[in-house]
Amino acid sequence: MTTDTEIRSAGFRALIEALGEIQAEKFIALIQRQPFDYTEWQHALWPDKSVREISTAATKTREAKS
Repeated sequence: MTTDTEIRSAGFRALIEALGEIQAEKFIALIQRQPFDYTEWQHALWPDKSVREISTAATKTREAKS
């Protein structure tokens, strides 16, 4: 199982790679300022996907990394 520290490090690396250092810091600041509901965020992230479709995609991704 991945530790919280490992998840945090991977997340920072992904943000920096995708946005650059300055924009990644700005994104983090924006997230910290606003109330954040993870469940609502996930619901809005894939509005056209069923739970089964998301689960299947997650399983395929995990298997590809193994």
